[in-house]
Order: sequence, then structure tokens, then C-alpha cells
Amino acid sequence: MNELIRVLVVDDDALVRASLEMMLDGANGISVVGQAADGDEVPAAIDKHFPDLVLMDLRMPRVDGIVATRRLRARKNPPEVVVLTTFDTDENVLHALRAGASGFLLKDTPPAQIVEAVRRVAAGDPILSPAITRRLMDRAATEADAHTRARVALERLSPREYDVMLAVAQGKANAEIATELFMSVATVKAHISHILTKLDLGNRTQVALLAHDAGLA
Repeated sequence: MNELIRVLVVDDDALVRASLEMMLDGANGISVVGQAADGDEVPAAIDKHFPDLVLMDLRMPRVDGIVATRRLRARKNPPEVVVLTTFDTDENVLHALRAGASGFLLKDTPPAQIVEAVRRVAAGDPILSPAITRRLMDRAATEADAHTRARVALERLSPREYDVMLAVAQGKANAEIATELFMSVATVKAHISHILTKLDLGNRTQVALLAHDAGLA
């Protein structure tokens, strides 16, 4: 990009803000135009500095980076957001991406890679740390495997047992199931017993979890 990339640094640690500003201002084509020490300071900083990109911390005392990102991305013509944090749990990554972040980097990412990430995201190319990308791929594969295993397991049930399983997964009591499916409570109990045996499960909660893995509840 030929135009200067204007960056706002948001972090509650003054030393981190100063380090990032020094690093980015030393890179060709990038300028740190402002800083904010908490998520609640972001709107005013955006209105004052008009950045192209925000480097956003996650853990801040008043308004965290997820909330700040969501509010920022809801604005008209918002800047891009790259989350830069030490907290790399899958939940944090997914929440940040769903809030509208275009990048997620760890604070121990080498400076050259942070600079490159700023340039790429400013150019419209989302980026994640390689380690995070691998973990999300592994998680997706695990969830896909769980979904497949659950679907295959449920194929062992008869049509009537399947109906009872769905009702159990919805948290319905035996009497409710009996009324809904036009059978006696004793028959419902027998079906549930058969379901637990066929699926090698110990209780109704595990039935509900299996239905969830199969995408049914």
C-alpha cells in the first residue's frame, strides 16, 4: 500500500502501548496516530484520530476488547481490528472473530510479523497466528468427528426410539413424552432403557449431549 496506514493502539499497559508505538512507527508506511488505555476510550479515540486499523488488547478493566471490537465494528465505515493478546483460548479467538476482528495475534509474535499483519489486514487480508489457525482447524475437525460419530450412533435406534430420544433431548419428562407420542409411561421407560443400552450411555443427560453433537438439540 502506498498510503500511510494509521493505527490506534488500545492496551491497558502503558509499557505495551509505548513498545507497540515505537515498533510500528519505525516501520515504513505505518503511523501510530493515537493510544487508548481501555475499551471505553475507543469511540472518542476513533473520532479524534480516524485510524485505519486498531490494535486491540482483550483484557482491560472497564470494557474488554471483545465488547469494544463489537461496538467499533457496528459503526459506519469502521477501521479494521487486530486483536493482540496473551490470552489465546479458543473461546477468545472465536468471540473476537465473531465480534468483527480481522486478525488475532499473540503478544509474543515477533515484531516483523506484527508489522506484516498490520499491513495485510489494512489491505483487506484477514490473518491469524499460525498456532491459532492450527488449533481452530483441529477443533473444527474434532467437532466434525463428534458430529459424524453421533449421527452414526443414532442410526442404531428404531424410528420410535428415535422419537423418544428427541423428546428426552428436549428435556421432557416421561409423562410428557407418553402424552406426546401416544404411549404409556411404562413404554416410554422401556424405550429409554433400550436407547441407553443401544447407545452405551449412562443417563438422560448423555442422551441430550449426543443429540447436541448430532445437531439435533
